[in-house]
Amino acid sequence: MVALTIACSPGREAFHFDEMTYSPNETVFRLFAPADADCYVQLGDDSLHMQLDNDSIWTVTAFGDQKGKTYEFVVNGVASPGVFAKAVTVNGQKAVVVDMRDSDPKGWESDTPVRRPAQDIVIYEMHHRDFSVARPDAKYPGKFLALTEPWAIDHLKTLGVNAVHILPSYDYGSVDETRLDEPQYNWGYDPVNYNVPEGGYSTDPTNPLCRIREFKQMVQALHKAGIAVILDVVYNHTYDIEHSNFQRTYPDYYYRIIQNTQTIQNTQNTQNTQKKYSNGSGCGNETASEKPMMRRFMVESVKYWVNEYHIDGFRFDLMGCHDIETMNTIRRELDAIDPTLFIYGEGWSAGECALPSEQLATKANVSQLPRIAAFSDELRDALRGPFSDDTKMGWLGLSSTSGCDADLGALKESIKFGIVGGIAHPQVDQSLVNYSKEAWAKEPTQMISYVSCHDDMCLVDRLKASVSGITDDVLIRLDLLAQTAVFTSQGVPFMLAGEELLRTKQGVHNSFESPDSINQIDWANKERYPEVFDYYSRLIALRKNHPAFRLASADLVRKHLEFLEAPDGVVAFRLKDHAGGDSWDNIIVILNACATEQTITVPQGSYTVVCHDGHIDEMGLKTFTAGSFAVAPFSASILRD
Repeated sequence: MVALTIACSPGREAFHFDEMTYSPNETVFRLFAPADADCYVQLGDDSLHMQLDNDSIWTVTAFGDQKGKTYEFVVNGVASPGVFAKAVTVNGQKAVVVDMRDSDPKGWESDTPVRRPAQDIVIYEMHHRDFSVARPDAKYPGKFLALTEPWAIDHLKTLGVNAVHILPSYDYGSVDETRLDEPQYNWGYDPVNYNVPEGGYSTDPTNPLCRIREFKQMVQALHKAGIAVILDVVYNHTYDIEHSNFQRTYPDYYYRIIQNTQTIQNTQNTQNTQKKYSNGSGCGNETASEKPMMRRFMVESVKYWVNEYHIDGFRFDLMGCHDIETMNTIRRELDAIDPTLFIYGEGWSAGECALPSEQLATKANVSQLPRIAAFSDELRDALRGPFSDDTKMGWLGLSSTSGCDADLGALKESIKFGIVGGIAHPQVDQSLVNYSKEAWAKEPTQMISYVSCHDDMCLVDRLKASVSGITDDVLIRLDLLAQTAVFTSQGVPFMLAGEELLRTKQGVHNSFESPDSINQIDWANKERYPEVFDYYSRLIALRKNHPAFRLASADLVRKHLEFLEAPDGVVAFRLKDHAGGDSWDNIIVILNACATEQTITVPQGSYTVVCHDGHIDEMGLKTFTAGSFAVAPFSASILRD
C-alpha cells in the first residue's frame, strides 16, 4: 500500500498545472476538477482518494519512490491521464510517473537554444514523415531522429533556413501507435496530450521515456547546427469532446458553449434550453481561452515546452479562436524567459467563434498583439490565386497569360502590401488590397510572408492547376519568381519543406490524411533540378546577408522602401540609402510575371546585377549604367550600387 498525505495547494492563481510532481521521496498529484466531484488517483494498483483544498484544486501525495508507475485521474468514475501529463503509455492512454532528468540525452544540460531577432528568422515548415520517409539514406525515416542525421542537417544548413517549424509533434489521436508497421498518416491537428511528444515519431512508443529523449535529441542536433525549433501548437480545439482529457476532468469548463433557448409552443408555453458547443475551429469544438484555467493551461504549456524541451518559438493554429488577452499574457510570460522567443499564428478561425470579433486574436487585431505575428494571405493569394479556388489565377498566372498591361492593379497593390510587411505605407493604396482595407501590422515583423504551406496546394501544384498548359520551363521560372517576392519582402519569410525541390502533392489540396505517396518529398528532384535548389539557397543567403531586406521597424520601411513605376504585370521597388545599415547603398528589385521582356526605368547610377533571368550571384552577374533595365520574362532582377 502507498502512504498518503494531503498536500496544501497554493490555490488557483498559483496553480501551474503541474499535475504530477515527482521526487524519490514522494510524488504529489494535483487536479483542477469540480468542487463537488469524487476524485481519486489510480496509481498502479492503488486508489488514492484526493482531497479538495480550495477553489476546485484537488491534491494527494504518495510517499516513497513511485517512478515508473502508471496513473490516471478518476473524476466521478471517468478516468484520464489528466490535462498536463508529462509522460504517457502507448497511445497516450495513461500517464506515467517519471523523473524528467532520466529523459535527457547526453549533453542536454549544455544545449543552447537558438534565439534571434524576429526580422532575422527564415522559417522552414516541415512534417516529420514528409521530410524523411522517402529519403533513401535515412536511418530513421519518419522519426524525430531523422533530424539528427547528417544528411538532414546538411540539407537545411546548405539551404540556409535558420528555423524549422515542425507540424504538431505532441501526442495526437489519429495514428495508432501499436500499428506503426501499417500505413497511417495525419498532420496531427487532433490533440490528445498536449505536453508529451507523439509516440508515432519515436522508435519505441511503448517506452514512455523514449519519445521524450528522442525529441530532445532532435532539438539538440538542430541547435548545434544553429537552427531554431518552432513548435506548432493547437490549443483551439481537441480531437473530440467526449474523450478529451479536458472534458473528463472538468466537464464543459474548457469549451465555449452556446445556449439556445427556445420557447416550445404547448399548453404550458415553456422554454427549453439546449446546449450547443461553439465550433470556431471547424473541428466540432472550440476551447475557451478566456476562462482563467484554460488561459493558465496554455501559458504553462508553452512555458513547459520552452523550459523542458528548449523550444525557440510557437506557431498557433487558428490563433483567431483565442482571445487577445490570452495571447498577450503568453507573450508577456515568455518575455520573462527570453524576449526573442518567436510567436506567430493563423490570424483567423475556421468558423464563427462564441466571442465577439473585437476580442479575438485575428489578423485584423494584430495591432493589439505587440510582437506577435500573423500570416499574410494577402500576399499569398495575390501571387498565386485564392485559397478558396485552386483553379483561379493570381498575379503570376494572369500576368503571364493575359499580358503585362492587363488590369491587375488590385493584385499588384496586394503584393505591394506584402512587400512592405503589412504596415501602412504611403505608396500602398489600401482600398485596393484584397482582404485588408486597413494595414494590420504595426511593425513588419508582425507579418509572415509566404506563398504556400502544408494545408494548401504546393506552389508547383497550384501553378499547374491554375495556369492552363504551363510548360516545365515556365513553371520553374514562376516558382522562383514567387519565392523571390517572398524573400525580398519585409516581415518574416516562411516556406514549405520541399519547395526547394519543386515539391508536388499530386494536386491534392488538403492532404492531412493522404498516404506517403502524396505527402512525401521526392529527394530525387534535388538531382533533377539542381538549378532550383541553387536559386533558393542563394536567394535565402542574399536576404540573410543584407539587412535592407529585413528592416525591424515600420518607420525604417517607410523611410527606405519606395516603389518604382511599372506595368501591372511588374512590381519594382528600391531599398535606398544603406537601408538597415546595409553595405549596399541602393537595391532595386524588379519582379516580372509577364511572358515578354519588360524594360523598367530605374534611378540613374552604376549598378551591379546580382539576380537576373533565374540566376543569383552576389558578386555580380554583369554591370549596368543606363537609366532603363530590361527584365527577362517570368523572372526577377535585383540590382545594387
